[in-house]
Amino acid sequence: MSATIVEQIRSRIRSGDLPVGARLPSERALCDQFEVSRRTIREALRMLEATGHITIKLGKDGGAFVKAPSTSLIGEGLTDLINRAAITSSEVTEVRTIMELAFLPVICERASDADIAELRAMCDEHEAARKDGSYTVEMSLQFHRALAGCAHNSATTLLLDALRDPILQSLQEAHHVGTSGVEEHRRIVDAIAARDLDRAVAELRQHLDRTVRATAPSER
Repeated sequence: MSATIVEQIRSRIRSGDLPVGARLPSERALCDQFEVSRRTIREALRMLEATGHITIKLGKDGGAFVKAPSTSLIGEGLTDLINRAAITSSEVTEVRTIMELAFLPVICERASDADIAELRAMCDEHEAARKDGSYTVEMSLQFHRALAGCAHNSATTLLLDALRDPILQSLQEAHHVGTSGVEEHRRIVDAIAARDLDRAVAELRQHLDRTVRATAPSER
């Protein structure tokens, strides 16, 4: 019965009937609505909290509130699935390449001067980190997330965020490519600033193909 209650509440959240931040009815009201015991309602609420649909707050102003969607649970699930399915890091990078290349036409069209300046400043910071030995794979992913953000479409960053953990895992296996990665990032930014889609595609493809090659040997 609790699964049925969970699905009905999820449906109301998806439809917008229960928007982010909305407070669910009290446990007593939910018991009356679904004609079940308080134990069943509490079990349903725990399930909704575990899946990231709601957050439960205690105290005088407590209750169950609809939570903003997050990709963290998706990312954890994907990482677990990828590990269990024996999907390789190079396969993850190939999917990432297809996805990021698909973003480029929109990025080249929509990237603002402020976006370009932010990407260049990030490259400067990452170059300094490379020189002093503090460059990390998280910085590489930070650049690619910022690049996706230049599409000004929330779905692009959401998709990349959902793959965050698998991408980081693949980058860990190719950590030695970071020394030239920053310069490749600069060339990608220069191509986008020039609105040169063909060059941007070529630079990004070369950059990501190198990551595929770097991870492949350890998987043979």
